[in-house]
Amino acid sequence: MANTEQSGQLSEQQSELTMLRESALDFTRKWTDHKRLRAMRETAPGYDKALVGEMAGMGWNGILIPESHGGLGLGLSAMAVVLEELGRGLIADPLVTTTVLGGRALEHSGNDALKAKLLPKIADGSLQVSLAWQENAGQLGASAPATRAVAQGGDVSLTGRKRFVAGAGGANGFLVSAAAQPSGAVGLYWVPRDAKGLEVSYEWRADATPIGVLALNDVVVPADAVAAAPGTAEAVIERAMDEATVMSCAEMLGVMRAALDMTVEYMRNRVQFDKPIGSFQALQHRAVDLYIQQELAAAVVAEVVAALEAGPSAAERIKLVARCKSRCNEAVLRITRDAIQLHGGIGTTDDYDIGLYLKRALTLAAWLGSSPVQRQRFAKLEMKEWLLSAA
Repeated sequence: MANTEQSGQLSEQQSELTMLRESALDFTRKWTDHKRLRAMRETAPGYDKALVGEMAGMGWNGILIPESHGGLGLGLSAMAVVLEELGRGLIADPLVTTTVLGGRALEHSGNDALKAKLLPKIADGSLQVSLAWQENAGQLGASAPATRAVAQGGDVSLTGRKRFVAGAGGANGFLVSAAAQPSGAVGLYWVPRDAKGLEVSYEWRADATPIGVLALNDVVVPADAVAAAPGTAEAVIERAMDEATVMSCAEMLGVMRAALDMTVEYMRNRVQFDKPIGSFQALQHRAVDLYIQQELAAAVVAEVVAALEAGPSAAERIKLVARCKSRCNEAVLRITRDAIQLHGGIGTTDDYDIGLYLKRALTLAAWLGSSPVQRQRFAKLEMKEWLLSAA
């Protein structure tokens, strides 16, 4: 009886995910416009605001937010389905950068009053929150920030500089990590975009989307805007970062599927020596190799999403995420780079769409940890566990 009930629940969940995938696919077909994408390069926020408004209308901003805070509470599996389909059209921003990374950092924080105030606004699309924790290139962890938090009566003053703030172009506010003085314990602070002493500028990523630079000069944060108290923020940030990393892998899966589909279609239609180049066995083998890489990545994403929803320990979560990101980085870069080669000379032109997929792949593979960084992260944890077991 229990098995029958469990099977029914799984079947219902699968049906919901199928319907969600179909709606996301229809949305992607409607909104994919690479000409418009080119026109938005090196502009802020880097995406079409009307598109974001329609995403909010679909309810996608609330997928990860609990029903108690105005969301749908559907979980990571539902968000992964949406992001994969949006990745096909290069239109996943800003869901990953603000709704997932910023939203999950807020959700995992300990300030219930702040969550009750902000999470419903994230769910209805009226608020976009960016997480600002990085300060240096290659930094993945959240420990020892140079940004300082100094108590001023009942308030806190923040001074420092944050880089690589994803989603900053359209963010209404930022969750900023800082080291409380004099202890150095890391806290997380809510800073509205219009806060006095905050300046936002931009750098440009490989796909010409903006990534923020925050300059904080004695930005005053009231006590009720401390999202995570000093000493608790590192765990909050790293959990949100890991969840966003896997969701970026789902987006990468959409990017690689679209790039491979475009390439196979080109091989069917491009004629050389009076034959479609797709009839040449060497190129067929190469396409099959790319398909295998794609399906391996898809299997890892599905496995890790399911594992995260089961609530693993922090150590197990880190290993799962590192393995997933490393695999997806390698797959998306190989598929998009080989896609350029299989297209030949036309693939290198800016007017041809396949290049946009390579640039997005380069951006996603670097964000939240390249493959070498993720492998080092995995290896350090394995070594630590081995030393503890051997002690």
